[in-house]
Amino acid sequence: MSHAVLGLGAAALCVSGCVWYLPAVADLRAGDDRPRHRRTAAAACLSGWATTALLAPLLFLCAPWPVVAAVALTGAVLTAGLGCGAAVCRRRERRAAREEWAELTGGAGAAAVIRPTGRDTARLVARPRRTVAGLLLAGPLTAGAAAAAVLYGGPAGGGRTIAALAAVVSLTGLSLGAAGLRAHAAARRAR
Repeated sequence: MSHAVLGLGAAALCVSGCVWYLPAVADLRAGDDRPRHRRTAAAACLSGWATTALLAPLLFLCAPWPVVAAVALTGAVLTAGLGCGAAVCRRRERRAAREEWAELTGGAGAAAVIRPTGRDTARLVARPRRTVAGLLLAGPLTAGAAAAAVLYGGPAGGGRTIAALAAVVSLTGLSLGAAGLRAHAAARRAR
């Protein structure tokens, strides 16, 4: 498939994505009127769509595939990082709201209503484990795909090997760090 066809597809995707990025712009413009997690999620949405918008001219200009892959990978990592940050922020805000409601209602009654029991608790414990496992699996898979794109994207050279190694190390490290933060947050919540 030619670069022009892919560029046209990316441009059409950007135009049709306005139903996601225009509300995200409104959330960011609202500032402190929106919760912090919502503004962070809006920034994640905009970074993903900005990456797609940046890919369209690169594809029209027939940029080399390693450049296109590097831009796409950078945008995906930034979007995923902001999305994870929004999820963490949302959990913190919910926990703070639960504590405030517990103080307002006298503690015991609110805690009994809010705190999950039985099967719900088992599901809440299993969710962080699946998330950590997904992060640990996604990092090396993404790193391998990035390395393959860099290594097989053009003529061989010493710089290409170093770039592939840097991509593998950075993406695997990011994945391990995110998994560690998630596991730490789950352990702290279980105490």
